[in-house]
Amino acid sequence: MNTMIKRGVAPLMAALILSACGTPEFRQPTIETPAAFKEAKAGEVQTASDGTNWKRAQPAEQEPRGEWWRAFQDQVLNQLVDEATRNNANLAIATARLKQARAIAGIAEADRVPQIGMAAGAQRARSAPAELGLVPGVPVAPQTSYSARLTASYEVDLFGRVSAGVAAANGDAAAVEATYRSVLLAMQADVAQSYFRLRATDAELATLEQTVHLREENVKVNQRRFDLGDIGEFDLARARTELATARAEAIGLQRERATIEHALAVLLGKPASAFTSSASPLLDSTLLPAVPAGLPSSLLERRPDIVAAQRTMEAANARIGVARAAMFPALSINASGGGVADTVANVFSMSGRSWMLGALLSAPLIDGGRSRANITRSEAALEESVGQYRQSVLTAFAEVEDNLSGLRVLSEQAREIDAALLAARRSADLAQKLYDAGRSSYLDLLDAQRNLAAVERQAVQLRGNRAVATVALIRSLGGGWDAQVNAL
Repeated sequence: MNTMIKRGVAPLMAALILSACGTPEFRQPTIETPAAFKEAKAGEVQTASDGTNWKRAQPAEQEPRGEWWRAFQDQVLNQLVDEATRNNANLAIATARLKQARAIAGIAEADRVPQIGMAAGAQRARSAPAELGLVPGVPVAPQTSYSARLTASYEVDLFGRVSAGVAAANGDAAAVEATYRSVLLAMQADVAQSYFRLRATDAELATLEQTVHLREENVKVNQRRFDLGDIGEFDLARARTELATARAEAIGLQRERATIEHALAVLLGKPASAFTSSASPLLDSTLLPAVPAGLPSSLLERRPDIVAAQRTMEAANARIGVARAAMFPALSINASGGGVADTVANVFSMSGRSWMLGALLSAPLIDGGRSRANITRSEAALEESVGQYRQSVLTAFAEVEDNLSGLRVLSEQAREIDAALLAARRSADLAQKLYDAGRSSYLDLLDAQRNLAAVERQAVQLRGNRAVATVALIRSLGGGWDAQVNAL
């Protein structure tokens, strides 16, 4: 009867032990994924009212995967991104962290194979007579010994501690690699957005320069009319005021341009004083890619921050296996062999040879609940990583919707600004003719010119905002709509 009980209980106990100490099966968190983005308009081709052309982006197959900025067809932008990729300090930091994580994974992987070492040395010593059982005072000659030994050790992965540790380290390395991708994407997007902000500022400065030129002509005309007695000093003073105001606005915008230029220099890994960008206004004919949003489900594979959160979950799950395995015995096999002799030549002789082969089975008996608390901590860490993953996914969906909505609103604004621009130009032209004919006051002319200048600046600002928002959409989609960037 006892034999039958033992035969039935033994397999059951073994199964219970294995299930208790093994790494739990990783279960992907369920997240409600919408069928499509609410703000997406598939197949829509937009043409901006300010003249900006939007084209459906089709990345060329011969181009390296992931180089989304080439869809803007701007050689200067291509050069800036390439330079930043080589020299950006934050990217260099992320690269160093990735190398560290991969090295740590290699250290964990080394536990899978036997560890073999060697030792060789020489020793000269003199023992006290008492240590040798001799009468005190008896002379003892010093002795010299030489040794050479090979050692080997190996931990048998009985309960999956080693394999779980390797899985955790590999998960950490994959998470750090995805974080590197996120830093790379952020850097590329920052370069592109700073570049377009700089060009939009150049375009705004060009508009202000036209306004300054117009104000200078007004001052000259009013000065002549004042000298002839056609107008009073009030109109001349008003013209000079408008000229000084326009010049002040241009100076203030130059300060803003310098700030953007300095920020771009930092992204390129250069001192601010060593980088100068020539003026290149963002023109109406600038090509902006109309980026298809794709399916929300594919976003989970493209976004590097989501991939990082995914790998972090997997590493946290593997660490539960490490914590569970610590509660059960660990079996280590050790071996050594070599020789010890009084001369180097005799170290490898038969008389000097020695060897050792042993196995050590160690297990915790009383640890004050340390192992159980470590398991609880590991399980809580997994719960935390799951929450971070869910938050990353929700944030990614929201960012895509935000940028799609932003581009749609900017497109609608551009259409209205275009209509306003046509009306403002017509109004300014009529006001100038009426003033030249003496049928309206100078204040009416100034009001029309101010409206025109304001609408022109708004149109230029919208043009820049649309370029920046396009980059933001690409970034929120994970760096494009084709394949992911190739691994390092």
